[in-house]
This record gives sequence, structure tokens and C-alpha cells, in this order.
Amino acid sequence: MTPDVIVRRDGAAGILSLNRPRAIHALTLPMVRAMTDALLAWQDDPAITAVIIDHAVAPDGDPKLSRGFCAGGDIALLRGSALEDGGAAGRDFFFHEYRLNHLLFTYAKPVVAFMDGITMGGGVGISQPARWRVATAKTRLAMPETGIGLFPDVGGGWYLSRLEGRLGQYLALTGARLDGAECLWAGLATHYLDDSALAKAKAQIAAGESVGAALDALSATPGPAPIAAHADDIARHFIHDNLAETLASLARDPGSFAQATLATLATRSPFSCAVSLLQFATSLALPDFAANMAMEYRIGGRMIVRPDFAEGVRAVIVDKDNAPRWNPASAADVAPAELDAIFAPLPHQEEWTPL
Repeated sequence: MTPDVIVRRDGAAGILSLNRPRAIHALTLPMVRAMTDALLAWQDDPAITAVIIDHAVAPDGDPKLSRGFCAGGDIALLRGSALEDGGAAGRDFFFHEYRLNHLLFTYAKPVVAFMDGITMGGGVGISQPARWRVATAKTRLAMPETGIGLFPDVGGGWYLSRLEGRLGQYLALTGARLDGAECLWAGLATHYLDDSALAKAKAQIAAGESVGAALDALSATPGPAPIAAHADDIARHFIHDNLAETLASLARDPGSFAQATLATLATRSPFSCAVSLLQFATSLALPDFAANMAMEYRIGGRMIVRPDFAEGVRAVIVDKDNAPRWNPASAADVAPAELDAIFAPLPHQEEWTPL
């Protein structure tokens, strides 16, 4: 059986190729463990000078099976855990996934992620820690978790909260997708490469060339970033750390962008949106990425056993009626005490810790 992560060496490069094409390379716990083990083995190996993270190409060339870098994490496991074991297996998955995120964030050797396709949730978590992040014409990056009653985890609190112009708050609440040009404009990608340059870039890195030099030499200039036209609107409406104030600001604006955004937010879990805003505000005051991941672990373990997660998965993935019934149903009904409880410290022995 072909592994779900192909771990190999090519010259000076250690390569991690995600290989679950029918699931758009969504991460499972065995995949997380395999990637972690490989990174730890390469950490002190002088023959490995750089790490490449990409996705394997479907052997039959089917474009439907070659459209994703990584679509996220194992939602089926999380849903089953919430229903069957009180979230224990889900928390275990988060524990190890977040350790992988932190390992990549602190990795001593250069890491380059080729985000050549759908990059969502867990895919953001394994690409944003990389020193070099390559976008392409196929890139579609999003953190859509508020649509299924979750929140932008895997380090989303750290990366998105630090984007300029409150773009991160907009992405987190709406789940908006960015294309490759928009990722480069926003700083979520460091380079943009044409399809024809991808194999050459990987070959040069494997040959021992500096990652930055190889990508600089091969980088292309994409077309305009459509999201840039709305930057002022996003900065103005998403300046608030309070969901009700954000919604009120959008409601006062008769413009098409504001009204479309307001309609999108009406489909999102109010509780998840409120959690996301508090998550981002809290992250900005944290001392390091490890503290951010500890915070997200507390949130994640509690969010998967709330009714909104089961309902969101039902509406979006199981029944696909896209008509979730959220609880609470509106921003006004989000209780501050319940929100605070999501962020409360865990017993010492249950807290997340890095490797």
C-alpha cells in the first residue's frame, strides 16, 4: 500500500510529499507522526540541508486528484471522537498535530512549502511555519473553520492575527479563499512560481542551492490580487475585537462588499467567530508560538465537543444542506462566561507541551 506521506531524500533535500489525493491530502494522525519522525531524524543529519513539503501527483494524472496541497485535518476522526469518546481521540490528534506545527516553526534548517493547490486548515498549519512558502496559480488558501463550528487553529491565531490591516480577522470569520496572487500580496506566501518552474526549483534545492536564491531566481510576478481592492473596507470593518460591533459596522455600510460579507457571516457560527476574535487578541499578547499553541489546544479540545461542531459537520459535510442551526444563534446570545471558559487553563498534566 502506498503511504499517505512519502518520505524520501533527494540529494541535500529531505522531502515530505502528502499522498492522500482522494481526501485532498488531509492530515491523519499517522501522517502527522510520520512527518514528525522524519523531521526529527533529519534535524541533526548533515547531509540534509533543506526540507521540502509538497504533495504527490496522482499517478493517473487525474486533475481532480491533483488539486490540493492539503485540505485540512481529519474531520471524520474529530467528529467520531466528539460523538463516541468525549473528544479524547480528537484531543490526541490536536496534541500531536500542534507539536508538528511547533517543530516546523522552530526547525533549524530551511523548510519550503509548495502550496500548489487547496491549502486549508491543517494545510495552513504545515505551510505557514515554513521559512519559504510558494504560491502558484492553483493555490487556494483558507481557514474555513467557523463554518463548521471550530476556529482557525494549527497556529492560525499567531499567523492571521499578525497580518496587516486586520486581514486575518476577515479571513478567520468569513473563511474567504485567497488565490496565489493574494497570498503573495498578503505575506502568506514568500514567492510565486509558475507551474513550469516548480520541478526546477525543487531540483535546485535538492542539488544544494540556497532555497532563497533558487526561489528568487525562478519567481514570477502574478496578476493583481483582487482582495487588495477591499483592503480599506476590511481594515475599517474588522477593527473590532467584538463580533457584534463588527456586524454592526458592516450593516451600516450599503456597499456591495460589506453587504456580501455580512451575508457570509450570517452563515457562520457566532460562537466560533467570537472565539476567533478573542483568540487573535489574546495571541498578540503571548510571548511565543508555544504559548499560542497551548492556548489553541485548550480551545480545540473544548470546541469539538460543543454542539456547533456536530451541527456544522452535519450541515456542510454529512447532509450538505448548508443550513446549520447554530447554538447560540446570534452574536448577542454569546455569553461572555461561556467564552471565557473555552480559554481557561487545563489541569497541569493535561496542558499541551512542545517536543
